[in-house]
Amino acid sequence: MEEPRSATRDRGRTIDSVTTTEPVRLTRFSHGAGCACKLSPDDLRTVLGLVHGTDAPADPDLLVGLDTSDDAAVYRLRDDLAVVVTTDFFTPIVDDPYDWGRIAATNALSDVYAMGGAPLLALNLVAWPREGLPFGLLARVLDGGADVVRAAGALVGGGHSIDDAEPKYGLAVVGTVDPARVLTNAGAHDGDILVLTKPIGLGVISTAVKRDTATPDLVAEAVRVMTTLNAGARDAVLEIGGAVHAATDVTGFGLLGHLRELLSASGLAGEVDAAAVPVIDGVRELVAGGMVAGGTQRNHAFVSDTTDWGSLPDADQLLLADAQTSGGLLIAVAADRAGDLVEALARHDALTAAVIGRCVAGRAGTIAIT
Repeated sequence: MEEPRSATRDRGRTIDSVTTTEPVRLTRFSHGAGCACKLSPDDLRTVLGLVHGTDAPADPDLLVGLDTSDDAAVYRLRDDLAVVVTTDFFTPIVDDPYDWGRIAATNALSDVYAMGGAPLLALNLVAWPREGLPFGLLARVLDGGADVVRAAGALVGGGHSIDDAEPKYGLAVVGTVDPARVLTNAGAHDGDILVLTKPIGLGVISTAVKRDTATPDLVAEAVRVMTTLNAGARDAVLEIGGAVHAATDVTGFGLLGHLRELLSASGLAGEVDAAAVPVIDGVRELVAGGMVAGGTQRNHAFVSDTTDWGSLPDADQLLLADAQTSGGLLIAVAADRAGDLVEALARHDALTAAVIGRCVAGRAGTIAIT
């Protein structure tokens, strides 16, 4: 009998919308895993440069908008209350549907934490090949996302879905924040210390997953990192208070890409100690084996014109540009309070509290690797 046109073959078997005899490898349905599928910073700037109406009259209650490429929009409702609004979604980054849902939800919620806010309400964003993948898998994706949202103290209130050849999942999220305590990527000071709260290497691991070369232990560690909420890091930052001058979360543009945006928005240059940047064990070996995402290569090209790499080897350069998914917070804190922030991060169970560099006077957005 002729195979239906709508079916998809994987390792010689047919996957239909009802049954499958073997586990489905979701990453085989993805052209780029996780946040590595994002448009590059250069592409995004090109698009935004073509959009009309971005110079509309300013609203004084829009506290954070398009201007500084920040993590979320913030709108003031009254003197003591503002809403944080963000969205994020992406293609499968792991093969387990429940874990993919957890990772995508953790990643979307991170933008609220990066602004100093608390998540309140989320809406599911779904693209699914209705005749190519079982709906049971989608249910597991949604279960994973909902469990993370509940763990964050928020609610899933609905969502939207479309039929698409490539599966995608994420959230639109609304949170709240005190207008006087909003964190942005634009407030760093000369001399501030840069602190990172999660290790990097997630893009490398997701590439290895897609190519079926990642060990189960390495996948489990990546899932652990990507499903750790940045709520604890947010709490540590709020505990330190006004000594924290800027923050952003590290996702698809890589550590240096997001640092460049923070420095550009703050009118500063930066220095990064490459040896101090925490990297997940086993990632360097994967980079040596060629496990580098296309998004990482685009990130490297984007930052190279403003980065003095010094004598840093190419492999380590790629790591600093590695496209992260659900990475940690990158925080600029006054030098005399950096130790206090590191201690607070440890108390609030951040995965790392690594001092990786500092902000310095210089051409805005430039980075020197030391």
